[in-house]
Amino acid sequence: MTAKFFAILTNQGAAKLANAASLGTKLNLTQMALGDANGVLPTPDAAQTQLINQKRIAPLNRLSVDPNNTNQIIAEQVIPENEGGFWIREIGLYDDDGVLIAIANCPETYKPLLQEGSGRTQTIRMALIVSSTAAVTLKIDPSVVLATRKYVDDKVIEVKAYSDDLLKQHVAAANPHTQYAPLASPVFSGVPTAPDTHIGNYGQQIANTKFVHDVLNDDNYILPVGGVVAWPQATPPLGWFTCNGAAFDKAKYPKLALAYPSGVLPDLRGEFIRGWDNGRGLDAGRVLLSAQADELRAHNHRFVNEYATPTIRIIAFTDENSESVDGSVTPGKRAWTYIWMENTGGAETRPHNIAFNYIVRAA
Repeated sequence: MTAKFFAILTNQGAAKLANAASLGTKLNLTQMALGDANGVLPTPDAAQTQLINQKRIAPLNRLSVDPNNTNQIIAEQVIPENEGGFWIREIGLYDDDGVLIAIANCPETYKPLLQEGSGRTQTIRMALIVSSTAAVTLKIDPSVVLATRKYVDDKVIEVKAYSDDLLKQHVAAANPHTQYAPLASPVFSGVPTAPDTHIGNYGQQIANTKFVHDVLNDDNYILPVGGVVAWPQATPPLGWFTCNGAAFDKAKYPKLALAYPSGVLPDLRGEFIRGWDNGRGLDAGRVLLSAQADELRAHNHRFVNEYATPTIRIIAFTDENSESVDGSVTPGKRAWTYIWMENTGGAETRPHNIAFNYIVRAA
């Protein structure tokens, strides 16, 4: 039985398709036109360059290869409910140059207007057999077209299948989130293991509360209890005492008591700290934490006065009118010289310095 409804390539369309296939270029189908053929069901003619009586032309909504026939292209167009008022008997496909590439007839159908009392969205589909679908660009502009319900349903099924497969792989994976520590890790459950590996590997694990506490109380990581530091403020931070000679509770601070068995802190207010001699001989006889008063190094002063013959050497004196001389020479008349010695300086001998508050770690 001879087919009554069919689609064919126009002469221009066949030539452009053959040229695209031979040159390795693409034929871009972009628009679909609809017409009523002046009220008579037409027979498609390859020599046509336009529809007999065109009623509507608009961009394609979908262009794809038939999954059941790889040489068949399916073109779709959706007519919205606010357009119509005409019969549809002929269909044409145009490329991006405005050339009629294919033409088809279809069973007569009327597309009503919404004002006529029947508003519906209608889909027009053309199936076109070509020698090679590789020469046809199967691409449309989604910003100017409407998607058919079947197209949306197909895409939803496709996306759902893809996401279901990803979720299945994710759940089946032994450790789907390698960037996070698993719940079964000792970091979150069980007895934590003390890290003893190189910091390059150990640093990638999450430290639990116990480990952080142990580090903060490990003398290998911070200053041991009893260590003294210079603090720039009057009040020491939590866990530290001022070195002011005060007594402390040895039972409450057992580690501090190991450093200061007397239970009394050294008083470092206004003091300089000196390195323990420890057998060197510069400060012999000293014991740790012993105090030492200020002192000037032993020395003498010699004053020599020469007048005429006598030479008077003064080696000691008590005040401005009483002198003691060395030797048996008695100064002659008008040969007496008075030497006054006045004190200078302050209450102590000291180097340049900056005041800090010495504090000791108590816990």
